[in-house]
Amino acid sequence: MLFDLHTHHDRCGHAVGKLEEYILSAIGKGLHYIGVSDHSPHFYSDIDHLRPIYAMANSEFDHYIKEVLQLKEAYKSKIHVLLGMESDYFPKHIEIYRKKYQKYPFDYLIGSVHFVYGVNIFETSQWEGLDSEQRVKRKEAYYHLIQQSAKSGIFQVIGHMDAMKGNFPAFSNIETPIIDETLKVIAEEGISIEINTSSTMKGCGDWYPSQEILERASYFEVDVTYGSDAHHPDRVGDSYLYVQKKLKEIGFKEMVYYVEKKRRVVPL
Repeated sequence: MLFDLHTHHDRCGHAVGKLEEYILSAIGKGLHYIGVSDHSPHFYSDIDHLRPIYAMANSEFDHYIKEVLQLKEAYKSKIHVLLGMESDYFPKHIEIYRKKYQKYPFDYLIGSVHFVYGVNIFETSQWEGLDSEQRVKRKEAYYHLIQQSAKSGIFQVIGHMDAMKGNFPAFSNIETPIIDETLKVIAEEGISIEINTSSTMKGCGDWYPSQEILERASYFEVDVTYGSDAHHPDRVGDSYLYVQKKLKEIGFKEMVYYVEKKRRVVPL
């Protein structure tokens, strides 16, 4: 069974292609389920389009929901279209997001941390001039936010768990027990982490999360799911079968996906 829970489209301002193009790509590649999960608007802001090249405008949100549901109906004989969203996690504004999402029939929500100390996780300049202790502190701040998002009760999936390495591969070498602590929290909350193959487009050239983290996730019996994080229709389903192969080698017996926020299992 083939699925992809993490895709974007042109509403977010940094992806290529219309929403329907991603669905057609998924059909062409033989997927059974395609999740649409564009970047959440900045609901907390009075500015309609706070970061135009980062996320959709607040005023686009209802149009997004409507279009996904229309395409879900239009293509139901060819593929299952799932309504999702990749949601930022902002601790100060989490209740605004919770109330907003409760109004809509989401199949799943991906919780992703993109900002630490107000700085985008992919910004390499944040590491300049930091000593080893300060680097550990920044890495742990990132994972503490992931832990909080896991405990929020909003999300079914934790997005790109070690994405802070994207443009700074040395991130993976910063030693701290925080990763095991975070995996324990995720396991306790009964949610999943995604294997995100978009990281091959970044400087690190490695999946999110790394094989080392996946091995630890297997040990702690954390559920895993899959998302290409496609920002171009051609990348839908990228490396899915290889991901399954590697998961089996690590020791995973199954992957999960979600329909109406209910966990479904795909045996490996």
